[in-house]
Amino acid sequence: MNEDLFRVENLFISFGGLRAVDNVNFTVKKETIFSIIGPNGAGKTTIFNCINGLYNPDSGRVLFKGEDITGIKPHKVAMKGIARTFQNIELFSRMTTMENLMLGRHLHMKTGILSGATFFRRKSRAALEEIKHRERVEHIIDLLDLQYARNQFVGSLPYGTQKLIELGRALALEPELLLLDEPSAGMNTEEKQDLIFWIKDIQDELGVTILLIEHDMRMVMDISDRILAINFGKPIGEGAPEEIQNNPEVLQAYLGEDELTNAAS
Repeated sequence: MNEDLFRVENLFISFGGLRAVDNVNFTVKKETIFSIIGPNGAGKTTIFNCINGLYNPDSGRVLFKGEDITGIKPHKVAMKGIARTFQNIELFSRMTTMENLMLGRHLHMKTGILSGATFFRRKSRAALEEIKHRERVEHIIDLLDLQYARNQFVGSLPYGTQKLIELGRALALEPELLLLDEPSAGMNTEEKQDLIFWIKDIQDELGVTILLIEHDMRMVMDISDRILAINFGKPIGEGAPEEIQNNPEVLQAYLGEDELTNAAS
C-alpha cells in the first residue's frame, strides 16, 4: 500500500462570521490522485490556499511527509516540493511558452548575478546550468505536446493551451505534490479528454501525487483514487469514486443523482 505523503488535520478558517473551512481532515497517499469536490463557495480553493501558504488557518495542521508546514510562506512551500496551478491563468502573456516554463525552474537555479555574467562562454557554469534546465523543460513540452507553442507568445495562444502551459510550469518545479485547481475550466470536450490522459501520464511517468479540485464529474470519477466532497466548508463524504456516487448526503447536497449517473456512464 502507498505510504501517506500529505495530511490535513482539523483545518478551520473563518472570514468574519463565515466559517469557510470547518474541521476538514483528509490524507493523500503517495502517487495517487485525490480529488476535492463541492459547489461554488464550498471552501475548496480556500483549502488549497491554506496548503500553499496564501492563508494561515485559524487552527489545524497541514503535514507534508510528516513535517508540519502550516502557515509557512508560499515560496517555502514550493521549496518543500509542492506546486500549484490556479483557477485563473497566471502566466506572462508577453513571454513565450519556453520562457514561462523556464520560470518554473527558478528554485532550482544556482547561478547568481556574477556567475551569470559569464553566460556567453559556452562551458561556463551559467551556460551549463541553462542547458540542464532547458532539457528538463523540453521534456515537459514533449509530455504535454506543446512543441508547436514552444516559441510563441503565450497571450496569442488558445485558452486551453494556456491552461496546459500553466500545468507545465508547475511541473517544471519538479514537485512531489501537485495541486490542480480546476484545470479543465474553459476547455472544450476534446481538450478535457486530452487533459485526463496527461494527468494520468504525470502520475505514472513522473510519480507525482496529485490533489485535484474539479467540477467536471466525468473527469473526477475517471481519474481519482479517492474523493472528498465538501459543502459549506464541511466534509459530507469521502471514499472511492463508486462510494461517492452512492453517498446519499453527497447526492442530496451537491451532485444530484442525474449528474452522478451521467458521470458513471
